[in-house]
Amino acid sequence: MKLKPNQTRTYDGEGFKKRAACLCFKNEREEEVLLVSSSRHPEQWIVPGGGMEPEEEPCGAAVREVFEEAGVKGQLGRLLGVFEQNQDRKHRTYVYVLTVTETLEAWEDSVNIGRKREWFTVDEAIKVLQSHKPVHAEYLRRLQLSCSPTNGNSILPSPPPNDNYPHYSATSPSTGNVLGSSCR
Repeated sequence: MKLKPNQTRTYDGEGFKKRAACLCFKNEREEEVLLVSSSRHPEQWIVPGGGMEPEEEPCGAAVREVFEEAGVKGQLGRLLGVFEQNQDRKHRTYVYVLTVTETLEAWEDSVNIGRKREWFTVDEAIKVLQSHKPVHAEYLRRLQLSCSPTNGNSILPSPPPNDNYPHYSATSPSTGNVLGSSCR
């Protein structure tokens, strides 16, 4: 795990670690998504994101994390959902959509820890993430549902009962309702 000097982990009132992430796309068609290598397992790909700092808003944390981990800047779009992971670690992650407008040649994590980045189609990314980061694959499945003909009104099937499978949901923090979104 990558720890920064003076890093403070923040938690909400229910004991969930507050996190933010972005699905970074090459363009507004949202067909290719940028993944980064994991700092803990460099051979595995993940969605860029991380912990929120004290007093930081989720959207600001998401943009900061993407800049640090993936070396990209862009146009922040819609909030895709708030995802909870309850099994081994209690995380509540705000996931946004970001359209990349600038890609740095060298960036903080590439220089400091040798992090890599790579573009994947959405379907390829789901396959790559499913085995080791199923909640990250779920972000992309939610994106596909939100852009489907039902406009995100479908209910995701529950994962099979299995203690090795992470439990997560995507809900509105204020209402507790399942979040939907509109596509561009």
